Amino acid sequence: MRGRAAVAGIGMTALTRESGRTELELAVEASRAACADAGVEPGEVDAVLSYHLNDSAPVVQVAAALRIERLGWHNDITGGGTQAASILGEAAMLVAAGLARTVLVYRALNGRSGTRMNTVSTGPQERFTRPYGMAGPIPMFALAAQRYLHETGLTGEHLHAVVAQSRENAAANPRALRRDPLSLEDYLARPYVCSPLRTVDCCQETDGACALVVRDVRLAPAAPRIHTVVRGGGPGCSSMDRSPDVTQTFSAHLAPLLWERSGMKPGDVDVALLYDAYSWLVPRQLEDFGLAARAELGEFLLHRRHAAVNPHGGLLSEGYVHGLNNVAQAVRELRRGRGTALVTGFGGSYGSAALLVREG
Repeated sequence: MRGRAAVAGIGMTALTRESGRTELELAVEASRAACADAGVEPGEVDAVLSYHLNDSAPVVQVAAALRIERLGWHNDITGGGTQAASILGEAAMLVAAGLARTVLVYRALNGRSGTRMNTVSTGPQERFTRPYGMAGPIPMFALAAQRYLHETGLTGEHLHAVVAQSRENAAANPRALRRDPLSLEDYLARPYVCSPLRTVDCCQETDGACALVVRDVRLAPAAPRIHTVVRGGGPGCSSMDRSPDVTQTFSAHLAPLLWERSGMKPGDVDVALLYDAYSWLVPRQLEDFGLAARAELGEFLLHRRHAAVNPHGGLLSEGYVHGLNNVAQAVRELRRGRGTALVTGFGGSYGSAALLVREG
């Protein structure tokens, strides 16, 4: 499917902490914006994909609201951050297989005023982990973070560098909800959610929607192309009872596969859109994808050599649309002339990664 499909349009709603609107209304607004950006009418869409955690509007309802009268392939994919990059692969496969020419992809949620990720049970395993304080994603990934900091020698000062750079990048982004500078003193004064993660080390809970239009490249020859997408994982920080290394996130498993299948190397990446659900995931992914060696991570962060990561502020500072807003930013960056963008999707030990390229 390499190079057969391109992201021709992007659209977003405003990101807020209380939208006052339904997920359907948010999804339709973002989808219409993406179609307009791609120069297509909603009726030209012949496939619709979305992902959710029982907190969104079904694709058939969105299609009906957009007046897509003849809906072809469509799918509501159960899943969260792991889907942020791999849903590009789903869309590209539909195009490459000849099942669709124009695919609408969206994610809509009232993640602050509605169903909140940090208060919802993630499954029956919590019946076993709750007595040990492992209730929900933050305690689990905080444990992995604590071990990672110990093994790498990174400290709160380095996590601050991640968060503060995110704020600096977001300062010029009118969509971003967190744009104020964050000094080290202010960072250290923030309360812990679960050590070593403070409130500002965790991504936002946001109301909003983001949408993409993926088309056959022959219909959008100048648009950024979907080059390579990988998905998978293994034992690690979300399967700690079976893992030889609880710090291993999806990127440890997928990075070698991404470079092998793409024929590219880390030096080919011009901009990285890394799923920053928690601040420690930035150095973890920088290391895994070969963008920084473990031995140099500390200086790399303190000297802000990661300034090109998430130039819009990412999930930490722009807002949280389950990572699809990072994909939209990758498209913006490539439209401005950058050659190759790395986009990732995090779900603990499992996730996805994609390379988008602008040719010519």
